[in-house]
Amino acid sequence: MSDAIALPRVRPAAVGRDRALLAGGVLAGPIFAVSALAQGLTRDGFDFRRHPVSMLSTGELGWIQVATFLATGALCVGAASALRHRTESVWLPRLLVLWGSGLMAAGIFSADPADGFPAGTPRGPGEISWHGGLHFLAAAVAFVSLIVATVVAARRAGRARAAVDLAVGAFFAVAWVALIVRPGPVAMVGFGLAVTAGWAWVCVTFAGALRRR
Repeated sequence: MSDAIALPRVRPAAVGRDRALLAGGVLAGPIFAVSALAQGLTRDGFDFRRHPVSMLSTGELGWIQVATFLATGALCVGAASALRHRTESVWLPRLLVLWGSGLMAAGIFSADPADGFPAGTPRGPGEISWHGGLHFLAAAVAFVSLIVATVVAARRAGRARAAVDLAVGAFFAVAWVALIVRPGPVAMVGFGLAVTAGWAWVCVTFAGALRRR
C-alpha cells in the first residue's frame, strides 16, 4: 500500500502579501517618474538638460526627492523579496533587492549642489562632499545591479522578451558611460531616458510576476 504524498500548501495570507508587495513594486516606477517630473518642472533653477534627478534632493525642498528615493527603493525591495516565490531565478530577486537598496542609500546620502542648482549655486561641478561621494557609490550599485538583472532575466526569457531585456540593459549601460565620459545636454537627456526605460523594465518585471500563479 503506497503512502500518500503530501504536497506543500501555500497559505492564502502569504499569497496575498506577495501580491501586495509586487503591486507596490509595479507602482514604484510611476511614483518616481511623477515625483521627479513635477519637481523638475517647478523648482527654480532645475534643468533636465544639465541636472540629474538626484540633485533634486538638495535645497529646502530636497526632502521630497529624498522621500521619493526611500519610498520607491523600499517598494522595490519588498517586491523583489516576493519575486523569489514566483521565479526560478536565484539572482534576479537579489539583484532587484540591490537596485532598491541602492535607491534608498542614494536618498540617505544626498547629492551635492552644483551647476546653478539649487538657485544661487555657482555654475560648475562644485565640490563633492563625503555624502555626495556615497551618493554616487549608492547610485553605481543600483545601476550595475539593474544592468546585470536585465542580462539574468534575458537568459530565462523567450527570444522576443530576451531581446527587450538586453536592449534595455545595453541602453542603460551606454547612456551611463556616455554621461561619465562626455557630460553635456545630449548625454544628460539620454541618461534620463535610460533611467525611464530602466524603471519601465522593473515595473514590467514585477507586473509579470504578479500575473503569474
